[in-house]
Amino acid sequence: MGDYIVLAISCILINNILLAQFLGNCPFLGTSKRMDTAVGMAMAVVFVIVLAGVITWITEIYLLKPLDIEYLRTLSFILIVASLVQFVEMFLKKSIPALYTGLGIFLPLITTNCAVLGVCLINIKEEYTFLETLVSSFTYSVGYGFALILFAGIRERIILARVLKPLQDTSIGLVTAGMIAICFFAFIGMV
Repeated sequence: MGDYIVLAISCILINNILLAQFLGNCPFLGTSKRMDTAVGMAMAVVFVIVLAGVITWITEIYLLKPLDIEYLRTLSFILIVASLVQFVEMFLKKSIPALYTGLGIFLPLITTNCAVLGVCLINIKEEYTFLETLVSSFTYSVGYGFALILFAGIRERIILARVLKPLQDTSIGLVTAGMIAICFFAFIGMV
């Protein structure tokens, strides 16, 4: 049980997929201007990463390895992620049209979100068991959502502040994301 807690803390704070490994920056910057959009994107990313992590682990263990076709790993993982995102997009369009409209172009960008593929590949590289894959996929995505929501809160405050002309919008967002990433490095000594 202790190993899973250490893994969870590591995935959320120390090896945060967004702020420590710098994966998934495009949707991060694009959907963090409003809190409601950030929360919706965070939930969609949690859903996609957890399902993608589990399905890609099963695909690797029960299909690619037994058939000795591990060289198709990246291609098969991309197909799995793309299929899951299409499922999420159809679900949101039907069930929560306001969120679907709010996410706009950034919802299909989850397909190319390197954080999703990155988590799947990390799970395989680290040779996690099924339960470890489930825990790491969930906690990596929670860490992504945590950083996204934290950043959205800060960006909503930045909109009200006076910012120099050259630093407005994306520029100040990148500077702020860098400062938050530096803060997350303080957690390295925890584990």
